[in-house]
Amino acid sequence: MAEKQVQPVPFRGGGFTARKLGLVGPLVFVAIVALWEIGCRTGVIPPLVLPAPSEVYAALARLVETGLIWDHLGASLQRLVVGWSLGTVLGVAVGLSIGLFSLARAGLAPIVAAIFPVPKIALLPLFVIWFGIGEGSKVATILFGTFFPTVVATYGGVDNVDRTLIRMGQSFGLSWFSIVRKIILPGALPAILPGFRISAAIAIVLLVAAEMIGAEYGIGAYILLAGSLMATDELIAGVAILSAIGLVVNWLIGRAERALLAWRR
Repeated sequence: MAEKQVQPVPFRGGGFTARKLGLVGPLVFVAIVALWEIGCRTGVIPPLVLPAPSEVYAALARLVETGLIWDHLGASLQRLVVGWSLGTVLGVAVGLSIGLFSLARAGLAPIVAAIFPVPKIALLPLFVIWFGIGEGSKVATILFGTFFPTVVATYGGVDNVDRTLIRMGQSFGLSWFSIVRKIILPGALPAILPGFRISAAIAIVLLVAAEMIGAEYGIGAYILLAGSLMATDELIAGVAILSAIGLVVNWLIGRAERALLAWRR
C-alpha cells in the first residue's frame, strides 16, 4: 500500500497582526495633496473656499522667515505639555484609586460619570473668571479636559484585568503592593495608553479654543486672526501645524506603547 504524501499545513496563528505597509500612508497623502492642487489650479475648488497647497506652503514659509512660528508654537506647546501632563497624572491617580478602593469608587465614580459628558469648552468662561484671562485659565481648561477621559480609561483598564491572575498572586502570598505593581498595572496599561491618545487629541482641541480667548501668541490665536482677515492660506497653515503636533504626539505615545507593552508580543 502506497504511503500517503504529507502536505504541509500553512501557519495560521498570526493573530490578526497588522502588516507594516510603510509607503501606503505617504502615497495616499501625496495623492490627496496633488488632487487638491490640481483642483485649485483648474478652478474646480474656489481659492476663497480652499487655498492651494502651494499657497499654504508659502504661508508656512513666511511664518518661518519672520520667526513668528516659534513664538506661536512655543506658547502652544508649553500650554499643551503642562495642561496635558497635569491632567494625565491626576487622571491616572484618581482612576487607580477608583479601580482599587471601594470607598473611592463609591464616592468618585458617580461624580466622574456626571461631569465627563459636559463639554469642557462650555466651562472656559468659568475658568476665565476663576483663573483670569492669562495662562491659568488656558492650562486649567486643558487639564480639566484631559483629566476625565484618563480617569475613565484607567479604572476601566483596572476593572478588565483578569481576576484569575490576581487570585493567583494572592495564593502565592504576594503583598497588595506587589499585586498592583506586577499584575494590575501591566494588565491595565493596554487600556490606559490608548486613553492617552484620546486625551491628547482632546487637549489639542481645547488648546485652540482656549487660545482664541485673550491670547497674543499660540496656534489658536494665529488661526483666529487669519480667519478674521479671511486669510485662508494662513488659516490652513495653522491647521497643518496642529495636525503636525497631533502626529508627533501620536508617534510618541506609539513608541511608549511599544516599549511598555512589549510583553504582549
